[in-house]
Amino acid sequence: MRWLAGAVDVGRRLGLAVLPMAIVACAPSLDWREARPDGSGATMLFPCRPSGRERVVRLADAQVPMQQHSCTAAGATFSLIVAEAGTLERVTPLLAALRAQATANVSGQATPQPLPAISGATFSAQSVRLRIDGKLPDGRPVVEHAAFFVRGTRLYQATVIGTGEPVGAEALDNFFDAIRLH
Repeated sequence: MRWLAGAVDVGRRLGLAVLPMAIVACAPSLDWREARPDGSGATMLFPCRPSGRERVVRLADAQVPMQQHSCTAAGATFSLIVAEAGTLERVTPLLAALRAQATANVSGQATPQPLPAISGATFSAQSVRLRIDGKLPDGRPVVEHAAFFVRGTRLYQATVIGTGEPVGAEALDNFFDAIRLH
């Protein structure tokens, strides 16, 4: 509760309009921490402790090894997917397939958003950030914010997904703007 008292004090000094933003930024449900998911070649911020799993998935007529590192906080799932294309020739079609699959998984409509500059990323015409409005299998609306990018032959998808509008713009910026590849 000490953080709440501090937020109230800041709110009094700066005006009540700042108070809701201060409370959201300090919300215990979004406990931002730096993470370096094993084998991902990425450093980023997650609002909770991510866990990982590996599997082989079918993507554009290819079997592709894929890792997923994810956690759930504030009613949204934050994840980083990493897949290995194997060769430079396969990067563009596989990244396009990854984008299409993300949209199809929620029967959604994708709207391009500004892609943040991702430190260490390799240029790809298929790199993009999307807002995908779709539906879960039970018919509930879902909003997915996803960024697709590359480093060499490694494909990445960073995603925040939840029912309704899962989190505010500040949380999305924290998640996407902190991604660094190495």
